[in-house]
Amino acid sequence: IMNYAVIKKFDIANGPGVRVSLFVSGCRHKCKNCFNSEAWDFSYGKPFTNETVDEIIGALDKDYIEGFSLLGGEPFEPENQASVYEILKAIKEKCPEKTVWCYTGFLYDTQLLAGKVGDRALVLKTLELIDVLVDGKFVEELKSPSLLFRGSSNQRIIDVKKSILKHETVWLEGTWERKMGTGNIYEG
Repeated sequence: IMNYAVIKKFDIANGPGVRVSLFVSGCRHKCKNCFNSEAWDFSYGKPFTNETVDEIIGALDKDYIEGFSLLGGEPFEPENQASVYEILKAIKEKCPEKTVWCYTGFLYDTQLLAGKVGDRALVLKTLELIDVLVDGKFVEELKSPSLLFRGSSNQRIIDVKKSILKHETVWLEGTWERKMGTGNIYEG
């Protein structure tokens, strides 16, 4: 059974608009100066149950909520994969209009797609339920407060739907890109 650290029902930091965010427990990346290091422990927080799924679905069922964000800990740790898949499947079934963002320290193409993390078939099924994946470990030396929706400039914001269709990693483009003045949120 997966544990989780917290559910935020009004999150404006981890994706566009107002979102419901789930922070799962368990992470082996142990990035230097991680903002959520207490969630490295797989037993931190509370057990993730069917009631937790119902609570998240209920929180998502409001017009002002744009979507769901999944963070950690590490959602793609092998121990978390089955529960993560189940929650995303439930969200897509009950709230198909809500976008799903997921944050992972693993790399989309060379680790997740390549089957180097846990159950490859389950990882691929899970990726199909995600709209946007922010990938890569947090790197303290590449941290910048001007970055939108990511902590360090090595992290990528990936349009998973387009990436699956094109069989290549496609970075997300959006109307909020130009807020930094560079015209490109991906510049480090």
